Amino acid sequence: MELDFIDVSRDDGGRRVRNESNNAVRRAPNARYAPDTGYAPGRHRRAPGTERVQRPESDTVRRRRPDTRNTSNYRRQPSTQRVPDRREAQEAYPPRRRRMDGYGRQAEGNGRPRPRQAGREAQQEGIKRRRPRPIDPQVQQERIRKREARRRKRILARFTAMASLLLVIILLVFLLVYMAAKLFVNERDKGGIKPVINTPREEETIESDNGMLKPPIEQDFLTVNEYSRPGEELTQVNNIFVHYTANKGTSAAQNRSYFENLGTTGETSASAHFIIGYEGEIIQCIPLNEIAYAVQRRNYDSISIECCYQQDDGKFTDATYQSLIRLCAWLLEEYHLQPGDMRRHFDEGGKKCPLYFVEHPGSWEQFITDLQDYIAVAGSKASGGAV
Repeated sequence: MELDFIDVSRDDGGRRVRNESNNAVRRAPNARYAPDTGYAPGRHRRAPGTERVQRPESDTVRRRRPDTRNTSNYRRQPSTQRVPDRREAQEAYPPRRRRMDGYGRQAEGNGRPRPRQAGREAQQEGIKRRRPRPIDPQVQQERIRKREARRRKRILARFTAMASLLLVIILLVFLLVYMAAKLFVNERDKGGIKPVINTPREEETIESDNGMLKPPIEQDFLTVNEYSRPGEELTQVNNIFVHYTANKGTSAAQNRSYFENLGTTGETSASAHFIIGYEGEIIQCIPLNEIAYAVQRRNYDSISIECCYQQDDGKFTDATYQSLIRLCAWLLEEYHLQPGDMRRHFDEGGKKCPLYFVEHPGSWEQFITDLQDYIAVAGSKASGGAV
């Protein structure tokens, strides 16, 4: 069998071609090499209508493997069948491509992709399919009712929270006002201004039956409490103590109110049987058969008298001084005591009270002398029948 040799050369693209003049087919650019096995472009199988090329009967002919280094001398046996070009191969075997639907997902089956317009239509159809179907009007009404109920609950919760916050703010403001008022009252009390509280009067338990003239006394007893009027019995009277209020410019009624408020505030324990104002008025706060919290170690055997003042040195006004002499003279005669039984608060514990009598000892001695003279004059008038 005579063999035809094939001239193998390379074109500009480096692809192998066959010379058609030597019973071969020149391959077009971008065409794949078709071996003798019936290789078809794009598929690993023979094209329809092609057959395998028979080997020559002689075994002496050996085919040389292509030399990759130098292909100019490469020759091979030409195929007896015509190899289709690229266009024919693509028409015979169209490439398999993935078909995508309108949502970017791979569609089932093979074939060419849909045009862009078909994809849009499929997308619109998908959107229509995704739309919920109409529901029952009763179900819709029920949903609306539940939605309104939830909205009302949210509004009620917000209103409750705002009302609670407003209430807390009001309570805080009220507490601040109360504390400020209480602080102002305490400062005012310390400065000598105390409120006046009217309380029910009680009858005096001890009446005067001697000849000494009793001064006008307003009985305004304190309410029984543990801070100013404990209500304990006064068994005996050995001395009469003179005090000063230590609140410049305050009246007898204001100091009496201070004693009354101690039963509520409980800030200290203090009181007196009598309070003499700077205008000469006398208020009795505790009955004479009960103790007062005036002298710590002598409350159970003494009577105490508080005196108001208006000067910084603690000196009493003339009206206060005269009322003090008349009250002390009546009490000394009532309990059968002498002017020597009179005491300053300073004499029992060393407290500078009353201030003027402590800083001016001569004034205290003068008070004792004036008290003696008043008792002598009042006693002579009583024995002579003069009123």
